[in-house]
Amino acid sequence: MRIFKSRSLATEACGKGHVSIGEARVKASREVKPGEKVKVRVPPIEREYIVKQVTDKRVSAQLATELVEETTPPERLEILKGTLVRHEQRERGSGRPTKRDRRLIDRLKEEE
Repeated sequence: MRIFKSRSLATEACGKGHVSIGEARVKASREVKPGEKVKVRVPPIEREYIVKQVTDKRVSAQLATELVEETTPPERLEILKGTLVRHEQRERGSGRPTKRDRRLIDRLKEEE
């Protein structure tokens, strides 16, 4: 498992202060060492990882799963699953919803 999908997303998260090692927020240029605990804030929770191994080369997503171990408690991950936003599907070419359609959509969302 990679923590971020791309290096630019990782850099952006570091710049916003969402990534910390130990208790200190880190810059994107900070090198990690095996055994360090990395915390990544993904609202509404904070995910925790332990670095198992570091490599000099960039590796595929499958190989990256072996380098990091997620230690986030399962209770926190359940919170994250509940906050996923579902999107409505509209027929292609039907255009934007009208005011009336929007009210119906909002009413259906409130019932769920």
